Amino acid sequence: MSSKPPISAEKETTKPSNFLRQIIEKDLAEGTYASRHWGGSPGDAAHHAAGPADPARVRLRFPPEPNGYLHVGHAKSICLNFGLARDYGGVCHLRFDDTNPEKEDTEYVSGIIDAVKWLGFGWDNHGETNLYQASDYFDFMYRAAEYLIETGHAYVDEQTADEMRANRGDFGHPGTDSPFRSRTPDENLARFREMQGGKLPDGAAVLRAKIDMASPNINMRDPAIYRIRRAHHHNTGDKWCIYPMYTFAHPIEDALEQITHSICTLEFEDQRPFYDWLLDRLCEGGLIATPHPRQYEFARLNLTYVLTSKRKLAQLVNEKRVSGWDDPRMPTIVGLRRRGYTPEALQLFAERIGVTKSDSWIDYSTLEGALRDTLDPIAPRAMAVLDPVKLVLTNWDAVMGANKLDECSAPVHPHHPELGKRNFKIGKEVWIERTDFEETPPKGFFRLFPGNKVRLKYGHVIECTGCTKDASGQVTEVLATLIPDTKSGTPGSDAVKVKGVITWVGVNDAVQAEVRLYDRLFSAPHPDTSGKDFLEELNPNSLKTVTAYVEPSLAQGKGDDKFQFERHGYFVADRVDHATGRPVFNRVTGLKDSWGK
Repeated sequence: MSSKPPISAEKETTKPSNFLRQIIEKDLAEGTYASRHWGGSPGDAAHHAAGPADPARVRLRFPPEPNGYLHVGHAKSICLNFGLARDYGGVCHLRFDDTNPEKEDTEYVSGIIDAVKWLGFGWDNHGETNLYQASDYFDFMYRAAEYLIETGHAYVDEQTADEMRANRGDFGHPGTDSPFRSRTPDENLARFREMQGGKLPDGAAVLRAKIDMASPNINMRDPAIYRIRRAHHHNTGDKWCIYPMYTFAHPIEDALEQITHSICTLEFEDQRPFYDWLLDRLCEGGLIATPHPRQYEFARLNLTYVLTSKRKLAQLVNEKRVSGWDDPRMPTIVGLRRRGYTPEALQLFAERIGVTKSDSWIDYSTLEGALRDTLDPIAPRAMAVLDPVKLVLTNWDAVMGANKLDECSAPVHPHHPELGKRNFKIGKEVWIERTDFEETPPKGFFRLFPGNKVRLKYGHVIECTGCTKDASGQVTEVLATLIPDTKSGTPGSDAVKVKGVITWVGVNDAVQAEVRLYDRLFSAPHPDTSGKDFLEELNPNSLKTVTAYVEPSLAQGKGDDKFQFERHGYFVADRVDHATGRPVFNRVTGLKDSWGK
């Protein structure tokens, strides 16, 4: 049951255009980066000048901070950066932006590597591995900071955090110069070396870029670029007690790696002037190669019913409101994978939503639609009964013979006969869905009720005769008689016309399974935007666990195997808990969107 046919749709060769593609195509046409050299690894201007012409037409990067598990928004960025590099004859680096030692962990490094590989991308190019970590550049960053001090472009500020905040000004008022701003380069250099040497306590001083305290862009009002922080770093250990700020480190990382197009989300748009200012200064000093990288921003992913704040996702995990980072309700890549999402579905989703400069909400049904479109051509079919009640065929022994079982079969996939058939048995007793019987049927109900005939899918036509109930009035058995000579696929089987067809599994060979019916984690379409505590917007029905019966073909399934349970939707064998003798299936999504419209 694990064999899968290829997706039948032809792969698109022409990708839809967007503003990022237009920028890259323009740069390629004009030869903007055609003169670049590549030293075989990240490095300064001299390192790259000694290398050959860069074999990559463009260089992009995916630079996650290893402080948590990646989510669906990161999946969009991974597909975007690696996809653009692939499409334009370039390479994409995987870089761990590990400049904040207090929040980072090797667990997250491993998780990120696994997520990018699972999505179908790699970083081995032209005989080298373009996997990097920003902390390896700390020596150069320190060198760059001293250069800025020496050229009068940076100074050590010893104001308190509150004083700096007050003196920064606001959108209506210019900032006020720090009393330490007029120090000489020699004084600043000596003091910065004292910071680096551990002679000042945490928080006693910061290094600031010296730009313009009256700039209308507050980010250009002498931003902090280094701070004192005594913290053990997972890569550099205790070598450093000062660490660069993200806005300082990130442009340098791009420059050392010879990135051409540094693509980030819109919240960094106001930081672009500092990005360019810093790299312009370092180019003037010959520290980095020219032309230096350029930053471009796109709108981040806002998906309805989904929250992507790492801090709040961590709260859900820590308070055990979900079972972990890989809980199938979580928007993390590990959660989506365990839920049953495929790399192809996430790539298709990223392609369909495209990239824009405008923030907007993407409906969750778009993500589910991409999943259905990738699963439908490949998912083997199976029957399952999720809310079982027993159906007893009271004349079975007389018509078929006592204790006899009748062989039935169905295609593994209706559009791929080469995959063969699945086999199961029908006998006197079968499991059916409880909702397939109504003692007093509503209008338009064509399934089982006294006097009505239906077909058991892939099996026989039966006629309902009634039911038995317990003392509380609950139906315990549905009763019916078998109509002879009506088995599917046999001559004359369609002589008896019916309007209803129902799924079932035989009591004799059914496999009992735990089925987890997952739904969206939040009931609000825009969680955490209404002013309420986001925990109040959790969907109380996001998980329902039932004991179901499934057809025997599923007994051999492995974790991560995906199926379409006929009439119910798409399900996956849970990659953690599913085992022989204890099958566990997760609902991935229904056959159609049940939330929208």
